Amino acid sequence: MADPYATLGVARTASEADIKKAYRKLAKELHPDRNKDNPKASERFSLVTAAYDLLNDKDKRARFDRGEIDGDGNPTYAGFGARGPGAGGFRPGQDQGFAASDFGDIFEGIFGGRGGGGGFTGGFGRRQAPPQRGANVAYRLRVPFEDAAARRDQRITLGDGKTIDLKLPAGVENGTQMRLAGKGEPGSGGAGDAIVTIEVVPHRFFTRDGDDVRLDLPITVPEAMLGGRVRVPTVDGPVTVTIPAGSTSGRVLRLKDKGFHGRNGRGSQLVTLLVDVPKDDPDMLAVAEKLKDRDLGNPRAALGV
Repeated sequence: MADPYATLGVARTASEADIKKAYRKLAKELHPDRNKDNPKASERFSLVTAAYDLLNDKDKRARFDRGEIDGDGNPTYAGFGARGPGAGGFRPGQDQGFAASDFGDIFEGIFGGRGGGGGFTGGFGRRQAPPQRGANVAYRLRVPFEDAAARRDQRITLGDGKTIDLKLPAGVENGTQMRLAGKGEPGSGGAGDAIVTIEVVPHRFFTRDGDDVRLDLPITVPEAMLGGRVRVPTVDGPVTVTIPAGSTSGRVLRLKDKGFHGRNGRGSQLVTLLVDVPKDDPDMLAVAEKLKDRDLGNPRAALGV
């Protein structure tokens, strides 16, 4: 059994933030995708994940600190005559001059052996190790940007060839981990878990801003000056949007409920208008020549220039 504090390299007094920081650092270094030629790294990754799972659970961490469970989460031997942790017996890790397993040797000397007529072997023999769970298995799932925003179900193929449809959680982002109980390696104490790390694939024109999605939308000069209805892509598919007359580059239109599903609701899509001015259109150049000497005001006045 491993000491989860030692596995993560933190002190027993470490805060939850310290533990999470240490886990993220180690998980990034040891992830199987970055260590394909190093099987020991994958094994350490599983140990680090198991240690974090224990210490991240307040109840399990407290029980481990009291000596009630070991680093694998299994109950520990509390000591002969003890009524519970700290109640007159000894705790694992305390120097009592002998270990819990030494009780068998003590009573063997007194009563003549485990197999003799003393009949004491039932309660004082060496404790048999509990069955071990199978190892956790790490997976990385690449999710298209639009699917992550809309929380579309994703299909993943496990090591045994079986497929599972995953429902993405609210607030999903790069590095989000999903645990599939019992989908890891088999073991005598039950199968381990599958740990799925989400990677949101960047989009060629959408960008993420918290729970909002941003898009730069080119529009023509007539659309900017006169207004009009145009088609706009969203993570849920194209929609028709009205451009207000007199719009300038930099104006932002908000499309509600077209962003990422966050923990407090769904974000918006923020559409930034970019007026596309043609370079060599003779008619546009003629209009510009007529307007250049007209007093159109100072659009930079707010900048103090």
